[in-house]
Amino acid sequence: MEQQNVPVVTLAQGTIIGIIEQDIALWRGIPYATPPVGELRWRAPRPPVRRDTPFVADTFGPACWQDRESCQTLGGGDPGPFSEDCLYLNIWRPREHHRPLPVMVWLHGGGYTIGAASLPPYEGKSLARRGAVVVTVNYRLGQLGFFAHPALAEEQQGEALYNFGLSDQIAALRWIQDNIAAFGGDAHNITLFGESAGARSVLSLMASPRARGLFHKAIVQSAYTLADLPAAAAARKASALGAHFGLEQATLAQLRAIPAQQLINLPAPLTTGPVPICGDQILPEPMLETFLAARQHPLPLMIGSNSDEASVMAWFGVDLEAQIQRMRRERRLGLGLIRLLYPGVSNDLELGRQLCRDMAFTTMGFVAMQAQQRQGQPCWRYWFDYVAEAERETYPHGTWHGNEVPYVFDTLATTPPACQYVNGRDLAFARQVADYWVQFATVADTHHRQLEGPLNWPACIKHRDRMLRIGLNSRAGLRVENRFMRTRMQLFKRIMRSLVTLD
Repeated sequence: MEQQNVPVVTLAQGTIIGIIEQDIALWRGIPYATPPVGELRWRAPRPPVRRDTPFVADTFGPACWQDRESCQTLGGGDPGPFSEDCLYLNIWRPREHHRPLPVMVWLHGGGYTIGAASLPPYEGKSLARRGAVVVTVNYRLGQLGFFAHPALAEEQQGEALYNFGLSDQIAALRWIQDNIAAFGGDAHNITLFGESAGARSVLSLMASPRARGLFHKAIVQSAYTLADLPAAAAARKASALGAHFGLEQATLAQLRAIPAQQLINLPAPLTTGPVPICGDQILPEPMLETFLAARQHPLPLMIGSNSDEASVMAWFGVDLEAQIQRMRRERRLGLGLIRLLYPGVSNDLELGRQLCRDMAFTTMGFVAMQAQQRQGQPCWRYWFDYVAEAERETYPHGTWHGNEVPYVFDTLATTPPACQYVNGRDLAFARQVADYWVQFATVADTHHRQLEGPLNWPACIKHRDRMLRIGLNSRAGLRVENRFMRTRMQLFKRIMRSLVTLD
């Protein structure tokens, strides 16, 4: 309800007061769990403490401890203040609404080491204006979010939990199920969506027994095929962390006494990410294994990737040309076969760019589509290949990893640096993309087979491998393609199976 132009909701945890910005009701920094600090570090999130006085939700909550410069460069902007007390979410809703609205819950990317729900690209106003309740979620990152030290075993008494960041996401979804109706949302129509590590989180929760029933459809943007970290390897890494701090036989009390800010910017091999840990109660088996066996939770799915995803690999120092040269020396995969799969590409750098893109990113969409088909669930696939007109010389190979996000949120006009150079045609294209995303959240179900728009977007169903190209050679345009890269995808799917291991 609204009291004197102020949106007020009353929940079990107390009264929460939001703000009005033009036609949008907004609540920033709502705690969805008790702060995971002190004795609660490396424990499952607990419900938020009840407040006897109203909580004014007008400021974003702090982000989890991380490297600020990396987030500013790669993560989408300045994440603001840091704290171990970071379990907050934000909600946008149309000020005027007359029915329960579909809910869209965003999980940010950043390799499980950087990022925040408050970053400029994730501003929820534009999606809310299309008739959705938008929620963005912070979760624990790095060593605070993914940790498997052997000392945890005794405390957990057989209920192994290492993926604290994923457990935070599950706690947020439970909070949303219980409370979103008070904000105008439909608790029976929740879409979970994310990009990069956020997309990988969506897939992980589709595979997690602890997340069953907490969301009803999913959107996966640029998830990667790297194998989950086995629990035994994670335990060795955590033990090495203790040794790094002079704690060879560390107790949990000693580990919890390490200041949180000392757990970031650690040297390799103490770094974490960019994958969760398999072998705990959240992920009993590897996510890839779940999808290869089509055991994911049955629900409608949208999944896709970008035309120059290998950009992120080059940023992290992967020499794309050297990958091809090493394959030539080691006679791996058969370069003759690779040349057949990529006709007309003779330059090793470009071949490396496309091969790494497809093995690391494009294949995940193909695998997920086939898993959906085996379950009889619809799957909308896309390939994002639009670049803002002023940036086409900067991005000559297509859309970089993450560059689709301000199109999805329709935040190009407010997200630096895009806001400095986008034109009316770029903004119009972004509006089309955001329309598709909200329409999926609104109407997609197991019986719905098409999203309507400038070009109707058909779902992949059994024996129908279809995909929407969003942008054509970096230009505006939409096209439905059949059997997109299918020969490549079938080969790379077989290679992916070799990545699935618990050893």
